[in-house]
Amino acid sequence: MELTLVGQAVGMFAVTNIDDIVILALFFGQAAGHPAGAVRVVAGQYLGFGAILAAAIVGALGAGLLPEVALPYLGLLPLLLGIRAGWSAWRERHDGDDGEIPSADDGPTMWAVAAVTFANGGDNIGVYIPVFATAGSGGLAVFAVVFLVLVAVWCAAGRYFATRPVIARSLSRWGHIVLPVVLIGLGLVILIEGGAFGL
Repeated sequence: MELTLVGQAVGMFAVTNIDDIVILALFFGQAAGHPAGAVRVVAGQYLGFGAILAAAIVGALGAGLLPEVALPYLGLLPLLLGIRAGWSAWRERHDGDDGEIPSADDGPTMWAVAAVTFANGGDNIGVYIPVFATAGSGGLAVFAVVFLVLVAVWCAAGRYFATRPVIARSLSRWGHIVLPVVLIGLGLVILIEGGAFGL
């Protein structure tokens, strides 16, 4: 039964977090050449996912940390971060002397990665709560451990994709454009699918 629970946890994590690999690859691409930047990406991913996990556990225990009506508005976090990243890229592009696209400085901050991770996983909380509520304390521990191990796997996959020569060149050339677009798109999807605009 324990193996069945582990399999269920792996499947649930993979399905609810598949889009994080793309975002992690973009963040690792921004942090390329800066070892501290990669550490900040991993720390931010753990911080953001830890907040998702904590909210889901608290929700499963009946405290209801976030009201359901607030979840769509988590989309404002990546939307604002995307606008900020786009503005920075545009400003650096037009302030540069040689007209070349500037490379990222130190990569993203830990707090930016954590905010995007939490906002992107806000809908995961609603998926996790009912499963956690019926899993019992032993099952809940299994889910938590498996999820935390898989965060490391996801970070490794994101870094792997960001360091493949073809992908790395693309991220180096276009990452400053793609990241804001992805974050703004992600924020809008969370807001729209959550019904924030009454659609």
